[in-house]
Amino acid sequence: MPNIIRGFHNLPSTTDNGCVATIGNFDGVHLGHQAVLNQLAMKADMLHLPAVVITFEPQPFEYFVPEKAPARLTRFREKVEALRAYSIRHLCVLRFNRQLADMSAEMFIQRLLVEGLQVRYLVVGDDFRFGKGRRGDFALLQQAGRAHGFQVVNMHTFAVDQMRVSSTRIREALNQGDLGLAEKLLGRPYRMSGRVAHGDKRGRQLGFPTANIYLHRHKVPLSGVYAVQLFGIDEEPVNGVANIGVRPTIGGGKALLEVHLFDFNREIYGAHVQVYFLSKLRDEGKFSSLEQLSQQIRKDAQQARDYFDM
Repeated sequence: MPNIIRGFHNLPSTTDNGCVATIGNFDGVHLGHQAVLNQLAMKADMLHLPAVVITFEPQPFEYFVPEKAPARLTRFREKVEALRAYSIRHLCVLRFNRQLADMSAEMFIQRLLVEGLQVRYLVVGDDFRFGKGRRGDFALLQQAGRAHGFQVVNMHTFAVDQMRVSSTRIREALNQGDLGLAEKLLGRPYRMSGRVAHGDKRGRQLGFPTANIYLHRHKVPLSGVYAVQLFGIDEEPVNGVANIGVRPTIGGGKALLEVHLFDFNREIYGAHVQVYFLSKLRDEGKFSSLEQLSQQIRKDAQQARDYFDM
């Protein structure tokens, strides 16, 4: 697990001899991100320096136009979990607020890269913009690198089947129910994680008890009914069927992930689990009665069992 550094005031002495670093949102930690992280890890090993990922909370777009910000593919905790697979020593998390938004590009470089982290090698996208008014760019970073003795390299576009891999493209695939494409771009099935909590026991009343996972998100990147696998408990993986959404038939309100596990009869309240979405069965819908909803859930469960050939 990478060490989490929060804020500029915690930077001094964390990388006394310098570091290699990259900057970005890393939402989804997809194949493009993974290529950068592998490149960073190789350079860190070559220079015998720690690898640092610099990111922002909230993400800049969420700060400036929260109502238009897209749904995140990964919450912060999920991003940290995904980064565990790579040799990242520190995750530097800068709070994106008015003070940071008003910081000049030159001051950002001086405080963060030069004085704070003593960066020796930096990987960023050639379209990366930063600083007040987004005046900082790749050329300014290269100029600063020459002045302060660190190398700046371009995070080249990563493509799969001649298609640029991006968080936006993955969101589009999820929204269209194309989980196969999302998996191809992520390098793994799309997943969400959270803690199993007590719910209203509505699923149990309908004959389909569920593990309820509150998502703690303003928006979710997908909704509907899916064939899923659940990880994080001793019996993993456990096959099941899941509904993610606002449960319009019973007026659920906030988005909730409900997973009915097949041939499973054990309480797992409090467990932190990961749910992998494997196949979309249908969109979420509103039913005229609980009986009609129960009949549809029965069909959904059978369709998911057929997917797993159970």
